[in-house]
Amino acid sequence: MATQPVLSALDVSAMQARRIKSSNVLFDYWELTKPEINFLIAITTAAGFWIGSPAPPPHFPWMPFIHTLLGTVFVASGAGTLNQLIELQYDAQMRRTARRPLASGRIAPPHALWFGVLLSVFGVVYLAISTNAFASLLATLTLLSYLFLYTPLKRITPLCTLVGAVPGAGPTLIGCAAARGHLDAAAWVLFAIVFLWQFPHFMSIAWIYREDYARAGYLVLPTSEIKDRFVSWQCLLPALCLFSVATVPVICGQSGIVYLAGALVLGGVFLYYSARFAFRSSSASARQLLFASILYLPVLLALLALDNK
Repeated sequence: MATQPVLSALDVSAMQARRIKSSNVLFDYWELTKPEINFLIAITTAAGFWIGSPAPPPHFPWMPFIHTLLGTVFVASGAGTLNQLIELQYDAQMRRTARRPLASGRIAPPHALWFGVLLSVFGVVYLAISTNAFASLLATLTLLSYLFLYTPLKRITPLCTLVGAVPGAGPTLIGCAAARGHLDAAAWVLFAIVFLWQFPHFMSIAWIYREDYARAGYLVLPTSEIKDRFVSWQCLLPALCLFSVATVPVICGQSGIVYLAGALVLGGVFLYYSARFAFRSSSASARQLLFASILYLPVLLALLALDNK
């Protein structure tokens, strides 16, 4: 009888250990989907749907909107999982990715494969059923180009950013297609904004983690003496183009003075930090540019949605 409290305590401890292990596994699978990237994908998809929707705000199609976000995030989660599976051996060599669930061995590769495939297929089918076939097709093309073009090119050429920016801006088109069933000029302007934004954003990340990328054999930056010049042009030229392209919705009558004022201020700040990093490449200026880029896109898209005519 005296041993019963001890045994009970052991049973409780074992149950708590199982709960902790179970919660850790769930968190690992959650981390495998790259939720921080999915948040940005959800924002760009939402902006695409909102701008593409023909219905005014009082009659906004909220359920198709939610279906579009869910389907796109499912596809993106599958893409993030499969990307980590493809880059497993390289992630293990980088400090910033070595603790990922696959790279650290917390999730077995076969499990990640099935998880990624199921998420991707479910997202594509979900979009086809809940929105339309065109949005589903765009999601499929975005998934395939990300996994089979951009991902391998990261180890072949620094121009991988140019290729990767296409699927990176793909969610804007998915959102527009889900809302309208086709792509119009407004959809392509939004695509161009997100496409151009990615160059300074990724160059700042590539510079901060340049030693990590080089250790793993990624060629996101040139290895020769033209590296500084390459980074400068990849930051400055897209930022200049972005400053101009961001005003196109006003020129086309899609947005008003509120958006224009915000686009000019945000574009000026983003251009300043891009130029500062381009002419003075350092970890400090790269981090400042990264922070500016993270603020720029969501705020600009929010202004575009709120001041949409």
